[in-house]
Amino acid sequence: MRALLGGALVLMLLSGCAPSVDPIERLGKKAAQKVRPSHGPHEERYRNWGLAAPVTRAPRPVRSPGHGAGPAGPGLPPALDHVPTHDKVVFLTYGADAEQDPRFIDMVRELRLPVSVFLADSSVGPGYARAARLRAAGASIENLTLHHAELRGLSYRAQRAEICGQQERLRVRLGGLHPRLLRPPYGTYDRTTFEAAADCGITSLILWRRTPGRGPDAYERDAPLHPGDILRPHVQPHEEESRPPASLTTETARLLRRIQESGFTVGRLEDYL
Repeated sequence: MRALLGGALVLMLLSGCAPSVDPIERLGKKAAQKVRPSHGPHEERYRNWGLAAPVTRAPRPVRSPGHGAGPAGPGLPPALDHVPTHDKVVFLTYGADAEQDPRFIDMVRELRLPVSVFLADSSVGPGYARAARLRAAGASIENLTLHHAELRGLSYRAQRAEICGQQERLRVRLGGLHPRLLRPPYGTYDRTTFEAAADCGITSLILWRRTPGRGPDAYERDAPLHPGDILRPHVQPHEEESRPPASLTTETARLLRRIQESGFTVGRLEDYL
């Protein structure tokens, strides 16, 4: 009986009835490399956004111990429109329009863009749902005051209510978030702003690189980039009034192409402060 079973087993092996071999193993190492995908899921998505190459990671920042000293006085946060660095890196910062463009969240997630989004409670969508999606996609969420009010000229009490009120709202709505950065609405502030911001736990007031001789919301699309520039891309109307403005996603893609062509990359602002 054992002899019969042994003979049957030999016949099965010779006739190909043995357990099948993994086809990748059978193809061999060289052929297997052709079968397996050669790119990760994110590596080709940059092409969908009109980029010629992936957005490269910024170098590890080297913090300067003294760069946080601000003109407002000791113990008060500085106001920054750029970050002192020799790295060829710029920083992308946004306002409420980042939450209102439905494709922007996808762009941040797929390109792994290290952006900072400043939000005011008065302009945030219902229940902070989109803000939460932005944060989950990788964006840093920061403070733009409670009612997007111009702070300059307000009393200490009023400014503190605007800044601390939004700190609390972001903490409650976004799972214990504690923003460190404040963008004063319209880029205006006074000494009282520094004092109120410091009392609310803010470590820096964030402005943006402006174009000389133009309004505070304007920025020159083709201006040369400098290491450490804080940029504020946003929707701008076409010169032809009959044409609708480009979307924030389109404007960001155009800026990313210029950043790459200039040999720069995008850094996370919070990492450099």
